[in-house]
Amino acid sequence: MAKTKATGATKLGRDSLPKYLGVKLFAGQKAKVGQILIKQRGTKFLPGKNVKKGGDDTLYALKEGV
Repeated sequence: MAKTKATGATKLGRDSLPKYLGVKLFAGQKAKVGQILIKQRGTKFLPGKNVKKGGDDTLYALKEGV
């Protein structure tokens, strides 16, 4: 017989992976077509001219430019 009672797996030690959200290109930087400008959760920033919003609310460039 076992001397000690069986123990379950620990409930501690979990940590989520980083999501790398935020602004990827700042004012004055050149953007290439399809380049990610902002990764976000929800629509904190809205797409403007020549920018489109992806399914995960990521904003990306439609045309090359500043």
